[in-house]
Amino acid sequence: MFCRMTRPVEGVSRRTLLGGLAAACTASFPHFASAAARTPVPLEARAESLTLGPGRSPSQVWRLAAPAPVLRLRRGAALDLALANRLAKPMALTGRGLITPPPLLVQAPVGPGSRASLAAAASWAGTGLLDLRLLADGAPAPSRPLPLIVDETDALNVDNDEVFLVEDFRINADGVAVAPGVEAKDAELLYTVNGQAQPDIPLRGHARVRLRFINGCHRAVIAIKIAELDAVRVMAIDSQPAEPFLARNGAVVLPPGGRSDVFIDMPVAKAPLPVLLHDGTAARPIARLVASNEPPLRAAPLPQAPALPSNGLPDKLDLRTAVRAELVLDGPDWRPPTQFSASSSPAFQAKAGRVVVLALANKAAGTTVVHLHGQPFRLLDRLDDGWKPYWLDTLALETGQTQRIAFPTEATGRFLIESMATSWAAPRLLRWYEIK
Repeated sequence: MFCRMTRPVEGVSRRTLLGGLAAACTASFPHFASAAARTPVPLEARAESLTLGPGRSPSQVWRLAAPAPVLRLRRGAALDLALANRLAKPMALTGRGLITPPPLLVQAPVGPGSRASLAAAASWAGTGLLDLRLLADGAPAPSRPLPLIVDETDALNVDNDEVFLVEDFRINADGVAVAPGVEAKDAELLYTVNGQAQPDIPLRGHARVRLRFINGCHRAVIAIKIAELDAVRVMAIDSQPAEPFLARNGAVVLPPGGRSDVFIDMPVAKAPLPVLLHDGTAARPIARLVASNEPPLRAAPLPQAPALPSNGLPDKLDLRTAVRAELVLDGPDWRPPTQFSASSSPAFQAKAGRVVVLALANKAAGTTVVHLHGQPFRLLDRLDDGWKPYWLDTLALETGQTQRIAFPTEATGRFLIESMATSWAAPRLLRWYEIK
């Protein structure tokens, strides 16, 4: 079955394609509740088998598992993430869309056979992700992430709320799924949606549908397009509401770990609508939207939806007095996670309450993806005279490209910056920054 929303935890052409808390927690974050007041969320890092298509033998994968396929929370919930590591390798939990202690800076890796309890806060409504990939390059099997949903305080006028988690797998001739960080030139490339090969998603005519696109691929930047449907309205990106806009040519571009929430209205009397994925080399079908056997929900589509409610991030940023820094996305200061040291020099520092403008420069030979932990950011226009109408936490830069981002320093502490090329064998690299 297609992976739909679960009940909330109680209490809680290439150019076109690319076109938590220090001291757990510092005073600038909302204080975490005491351990007794936090809602426990059991998580397990474990190995399991996954069948990646008809007629195939199951492949072993590593997975971050919860009691349900999607971890769904209430905004404002104080959480106790109880991670049990059933794998033979230390694991570090990272979260997007959820405030957690920064891995390797505050949060220590969880050893094989060990358990750890991590305080967390569901402060933002939106679509997020939890995963164990920080220390998993070159592991015996690829790792699967856990989709995370934090509901808006008020219910939205949508008929369907669908998680659409895209994952990629490289399968050797012997059927073994290869983890990223190692060469896999002769391996077969497969994509799944919610762990299934080309699932059908049944929808009623004129249904207002919220599709939560999540790029769970290890390295690939992807574009997702619903064939014959151009009215794909982007409502949120990377766990933050956006000023609604129509996706260009109906395609949504996502870097690894990126999320986009879109609203669509299911047409009436249409043949199945293929959902296509383009990874810069080819377009391929990965799922279909199909008409259900039930009659249309209404005689005509709903009126255009208003913007999603704000998560409280500022509408404007004062760039005139911003702290400015530059960060080159390669070089000897970047280290793989196994060689990372919190005693290394920070990439930059700033005082809380200031705006930071950070120039990200990709001088590597290929496309590089950067993920900023701890701070959603705005992508600035070329002249720094404005910004795109959305927030991000992950950005892909083509070779030779420099992009400027800006963010308010509301949370103090030390946070990671991840950088990696988009080739399967590319290592994940780390630096860190500090907000005082």
